[in-house]
Amino acid sequence: MRLFLLPLLLLAAITVRAEPASAKTLLPLFELAGIHLLCEQTVPMLQRGQGEAEQKRLAQLFAGETFCLDLARRVGKRFDDVQGEQVRERLDSPLAQRFTAAERAVGEQPEGLAEYRQRLQEQPPRGVRLELIKRLDAAARTTELASLLRYEVGKTQALLALRARGETLSEAELQAQTQKQAEAIRQSSEQAVESFMFYAYRQMPSDQLADYAALYEHPSVSQLLAISLEVVPQLFAERRQQLRKTAGKP
Repeated sequence: MRLFLLPLLLLAAITVRAEPASAKTLLPLFELAGIHLLCEQTVPMLQRGQGEAEQKRLAQLFAGETFCLDLARRVGKRFDDVQGEQVRERLDSPLAQRFTAAERAVGEQPEGLAEYRQRLQEQPPRGVRLELIKRLDAAARTTELASLLRYEVGKTQALLALRARGETLSEAELQAQTQKQAEAIRQSSEQAVESFMFYAYRQMPSDQLADYAALYEHPSVSQLLAISLEVVPQLFAERRQQLRKTAGKP
């Protein structure tokens, strides 16, 4: 009897799946991966140039915490707790914390970044260091996240401008009208991201930079970012649809 049961028990062990990751699990991971910044920056970017009434409407519709919570719920359907723990182990590691501290230090003295960017224009970086920065950018999807945010905000602002004139476009029409801007947005985002990384990590040894990129290249970290990049446009599109429904309303 035991020999008969053994294959069945092995089969059961193989088919057991990890539990889907909860929003409570994913929200801290979003902060570690830089995804939470996208949620936080959406409303301030959208509100630029808008009247007080529209700013309030946008603040309610695109509220950062709600946006991130919706994102976490959707991502959690395709991401499990085991993967979540793997992400936490890597992006909350001492190495990752050192790089995060270096990034935060730039925000405390932004004038240094502006001067550094001017020097980079005069003497563009080359060699291994540039390759490492590009590797990290690709792994962390930093340019993709920044480009996506700018593009989706731009599409939403274009809809707001139409809405103010009593006009509108469907999501497909809006996509077609703005698609040409996507590549220009990506190029400028890439330049900004690379110069930021060069400045923020300028005192970090290259071997540590390579190790940091490797953290983001882990399959679970990569999947978390990839799924998030797929879901964010859906969330923007749904909120734009709500704006269309309120067209003409005070």
